[in-house]
Amino acid sequence: MTNPAIAANGLRKAYGEKTVLDGIDLSIPAGTVFALLGPNGAGKTTAVKILSTLIPPGQGSGAISVGGHDLATDAQAVRAAIGVTGQFSAVDGLITGEENMLLMADLHHLSKAEGRRVAADLLERFDLTEAAKKPASTYSGGMKRRLDIAMTLVGGPRIIFLDEPTTGLDPRSRHSMWQMIRGLVADGVTVFLTTQYLEEADELADRIAVLHHGKIAAEGTADELKRIVPGGHVRLRFTDPTAYRAAAAALGDETVRDDEVLALQLPSDGTQRDLRAVLDRLDAAGIEADELTVHTPDLDDVFFALTETEAATDTAAGIPAPSKETVR
Repeated sequence: MTNPAIAANGLRKAYGEKTVLDGIDLSIPAGTVFALLGPNGAGKTTAVKILSTLIPPGQGSGAISVGGHDLATDAQAVRAAIGVTGQFSAVDGLITGEENMLLMADLHHLSKAEGRRVAADLLERFDLTEAAKKPASTYSGGMKRRLDIAMTLVGGPRIIFLDEPTTGLDPRSRHSMWQMIRGLVADGVTVFLTTQYLEEADELADRIAVLHHGKIAAEGTADELKRIVPGGHVRLRFTDPTAYRAAAAALGDETVRDDEVLALQLPSDGTQRDLRAVLDRLDAAGIEADELTVHTPDLDDVFFALTETEAATDTAAGIPAPSKETVR
């Protein structure tokens, strides 16, 4: 097995009496997208800052390596291996997009010829060639984010930290950014992503961790996380009242009836085996549903189930619990 691109053992950080990270473990394979989810203030940005050497880990943290380099003893090598794009753009609006890129090339000590070549290649890759000579202040939000990531790639990092990269973008720009992230991963880049857009994590991440009260509340693929939350069900709808009543009798006591619309609902984990069992019971009774839909929990359900204790605490303190819309 190859070494993980990012590994942390017992990562801790506290500010005074406030514990932000309480001993989290991470192991992120190279060439994958890892998404860290959590409410505001959960510690997502703190984790990024530590792993990207911007702030030191807290006392009692275990070994941490990024790009195969020990964070404590070889921070300079870590910095050379990574790129970081934060919540707020590093783009200088007073100069052109091309000048922003060339400035980054100078910071990476590239020769003028190499810097111009790299800048031109990245501006073309991120569809910014036509705007390259214009002041960055004239760019749209999506263009600025693309330029920000292009600047991050000037040094050829193999690991990129994207801290809420699509915050404030419209849906079209967000989807465009997703395509760019997929392209990076296809080239073998490892992406550490923090986001509050649950759909974004579902679309992009190979593995997802939910951070809550400084700890990893759950970690796995999107499908694995969805399976830990109850609420999956099959809904059957009928047009014939006789078939509806016969199906209710055949499917047993777990079935929830809706006599007004002739619909039945019964628990299901959404697997093919579970769905086949339902259909076999209907076939045995000679019944066919007119409409069948399967509902499985989504990442919204997972997020709220894992962080509901925080919402309950806030509500008790007089703070309204967030709706799905505010979290997304």
